[in-house]
Amino acid sequence: MDKQTEFVLRAIEERDVRFVRMWFTDVLGFLKSVAIAPAELEGAFAEGLGFDGSAIEGFARVYESDMVLRPDPSTFQILPWRDTSPATARMFCDIAMPDGSPSYADPRYVLKRTLKKAADLGFTFYTHPEVEFFLFKDPVIPGEPPVPVDSSGYFDHTPQSTGSDFRRRAITMLEQMGISVEFSHHEGAPGQQEIDLRYADALSMADNLMTFRVVVKEVALSQGINASFMPKPFTDHAGSGMHTHMSLFEGDNNAFYDASAEYHLSKTARYFIAGLLRHAAEITAVTNQWVNSYKRLVGGSEAPSYICWGRNNRSALVRVPMYKPNKGASARVELRSVDSACNPYLAFALMLAAGLAGIEGEYELPEGAEDDVWSLTERERRALGIEPLPRNLDEAIRVMERSDLVAETLGEHVFDFFLRNKRAEFDEYRRQVTPMELLRLLPVL
Repeated sequence: MDKQTEFVLRAIEERDVRFVRMWFTDVLGFLKSVAIAPAELEGAFAEGLGFDGSAIEGFARVYESDMVLRPDPSTFQILPWRDTSPATARMFCDIAMPDGSPSYADPRYVLKRTLKKAADLGFTFYTHPEVEFFLFKDPVIPGEPPVPVDSSGYFDHTPQSTGSDFRRRAITMLEQMGISVEFSHHEGAPGQQEIDLRYADALSMADNLMTFRVVVKEVALSQGINASFMPKPFTDHAGSGMHTHMSLFEGDNNAFYDASAEYHLSKTARYFIAGLLRHAAEITAVTNQWVNSYKRLVGGSEAPSYICWGRNNRSALVRVPMYKPNKGASARVELRSVDSACNPYLAFALMLAAGLAGIEGEYELPEGAEDDVWSLTERERRALGIEPLPRNLDEAIRVMERSDLVAETLGEHVFDFFLRNKRAEFDEYRRQVTPMELLRLLPVL
């Protein structure tokens, strides 16, 4: 038994933990949980916990349903929104087959597999997401427009406001669970909030994001309001993105930094950006996986619509932020298309895979776009070689299904299930008669 496992077993006894929740994620990014008694935990560490994988979305077919949860002791945390005595704890789990091999359907393993590829090249992958979401008044009634908790705007400070009280409590809970927060503020739309998590390795960050969603929803419910990570709940207001900053480190050195290069961007960084650009359309069905995601990407409001990069250009898909001069550790690139409703394990895996493909293939980085890309005409964008991102989920699926990079990164099972599920979602969406059609067409046709 290793030291981390011993620490968990000791902490459970000392903290009077009566329930231990085993957390894992299905292919679509929904959190799953099963609670066990502390007396069962030592056995779970040694042998795992069996469950029916065919009951979980995208995990297994009925005839190969047996799977095993293996708790990761490094992810042990007490849940601060539950009673302190007796307490409730959680651990993330890896999914294994009965023979002990990793499950082909586990999103966490998809990311681990891609991180190993980066490690074999000498890199550690770090991410820093800016997570946006909405707070709505209760109740939220499906099919009816939600009511935001406030009418504030970007960076607004309103004394005794619901949003600031909410952010303070949510951040306190996140930090109690070992999740460091860098910034928080009101975003541009009514009821919209942003909380930025401090840099961490990509696996820890994906776990943190799954925890983040739970904390945000729990705190909202405790205050009599509702939180949603839906990408675009309002037609006339900006949607919720998850701008994600990325960097590769070689040991203690930032592989994206070169003091002598233009913009201090190393060759590795330039190849990585070129990889993101070349494969951007292929990975969009995963980084923006819902039909609603593409309402956010229509254009404007800092959501990218076109495949290009630039320095401090907030209309670009990939941005190279300014950082403190001569501070190489902060050199990074920012992908701005991702929304906060994605499966972070699969999204991070594909973002890394695209960048690594650029490094391994030494892709040439095109000229950066310093103009406002939204304000250019289609002819001007074509002349600059700037292609659009997929305009809806159907387009994104069609590009993804032809992608060797996505198929190889996700693995055959996850790749096939994801495509089937998203095709069904888009087909259902196409059949719907929208309020706009009834408003515009019913009176005149």
